[in-house]
Amino acid sequence: MSPRKFFHPDTAELTLHRVLFALSDPTRLAVVSDLMRDGERASGDLLAESVPRSTMTHHLKILREAGVTRTRPEGMRCLISLRREDVDARFPGLLDAILAHGGAEASAP
Repeated sequence: MSPRKFFHPDTAELTLHRVLFALSDPTRLAVVSDLMRDGERASGDLLAESVPRSTMTHHLKILREAGVTRTRPEGMRCLISLRREDVDARFPGLLDAILAHGGAEASAP
């Protein structure tokens, strides 16, 4: 069985409106805050008790396709990491500004 492949836009293809949309949801903002604090995490460990798996999969897809996160398969798991350098290269200070205004308090519904 071949490894799963995930779409990740190139850094130059990141757009402000997609990144802002991805970060506009409290659940996705909480995921980004967790990744910023803890580094790479298994997808199943992100907000595991508070968000159904299918909903989390949807949120992770939006973050990935906006270029905010990177997903890499490892065996049966998917590891999620923040593309901090890429987002900062396109939109310097954006993640810090958004997280300073709600990332620490962001909690999943």
